[in-house]
Order: sequence, then C-alpha cells, then structure tokens
Amino acid sequence: MQTDTLKSDSEIKNDVLSELKYEPTVKATDIGVTVKEGTVTLTGFVTSYGEKRDAVKATQRVGGVRAVADDIKVKFPDAMKRTDGAIAAAAADHLEWASWSVPPRSVQVTVSDGWVTLEGQVEWQYQKEAAETAVHRLSGVKGVFNSILIKPKVDATNVEAAILAAFERSALVNATGIDVATSGNKVSLTGNVRNYAERDEAARIAWAAPGVFAVDNKLTVEWL
Repeated sequence: MQTDTLKSDSEIKNDVLSELKYEPTVKATDIGVTVKEGTVTLTGFVTSYGEKRDAVKATQRVGGVRAVADDIKVKFPDAMKRTDGAIAAAAADHLEWASWSVPPRSVQVTVSDGWVTLEGQVEWQYQKEAAETAVHRLSGVKGVFNSILIKPKVDATNVEAAILAAFERSALVNATGIDVATSGNKVSLTGNVRNYAERDEAARIAWAAPGVFAVDNKLTVEWL
C-alpha cells in the first residue's frame, strides 16, 4: 500500500477532485484545484458560503494535504440575493432558534455587503462555533467574521494535566506528538499530527478544558 508521504502533487490533486465530487453539498465542476508541495489552492465559484466551507473541509480530509488556500468566491444566483437587512433578521431568528447551544441575547449580529459579523460573549468554544453554524448557510451570506469572545465563568486549574489525560483517552489523537503549554486561561499546542482530523480533535479537546478561553493551535500536519 502506498503511504501518504509518497503521494505526488498530481496524485493529491486527483484525490482532492474525487473527494469534492464525492461530497454531495459541493458542485465540484465549478471549483479549480492546484497543488504545490502538498499545499492545495481552491479557486472558482460556489453559490453559498456553506458550500465554500464544505469544499475546504472535503479537501482537508484527503491524505497528503499539508495546507489549503481558499480562493473560492461566493456568487449568488439572482433568486438567492438578499438585502443586508433581510440577512440580519434571518440571522437573529436562527440564533434565537439555536438557544439550546447559544445563550439568548449573548450574540449580536451586523451585516455589511453580505458579510455577517458575530460579536458578544459566551462561556464555551462550542457555543461560539454553534453561533456561526446557525448563520453560515443562510441565503445571501458571503462569509462570517466570528468575533465572539470566550469568557469562562470557572477558573482554569490543572488545565494541562486535564488536556493530556483527554489526549491519552482519545482514539483519534497521538498524544506523543503533541506538546501542551498553558499560561493562565490560555493553551498553546505545538508538534506534529498525522492529518487535519487529528489537528481539529486536539483543538477541540483543548477548548473543552474548564476555564480555557484561548487556544493557539500551532500543530503541523505531517503525513506519516
């Protein structure tokens, strides 16, 4: 079996194109792919910000991909164009409907030329992510600036030990390749991981530690 480190750029390109075609939410024929030394650049047009995000995530799943440059543009059909006011109203409604994960009245929305800015303060990273998820697929949205702050109500104690223990329990993370450093409520992750899924899982675990309000994820994807 061929290992990921032996993949040529042309093989990675073919695999990315195949993965984009396999992803049902992405129209692969409108997306261009170039690869240089494992770095993939995506170009072309999509009809929604959600499709743009899905294309990037599909690319990150491919073995051998070391980094992704997202140059995809969102181009709406006339039927999907909306005013900033209509987008803002829809975003506010969706945030209210997501109150099971986004605390009511914790997030404020502003919209300019189709770009949504989220501001406010929540206690956990998953709440910040849930707020973005609630609005990123709305018609007319070109992109989302998630400026929500994380302000835990609990103090950070033994954060490093808790994160390392969670790494050891995880079936997705190789704890020996990751170094964890803490400074108060901030966590820094350094080292090498095998793929984007492991990188994301390591960050998720760090964010889940009680009291953490910042994670500096410096993990490098090195396919082994």
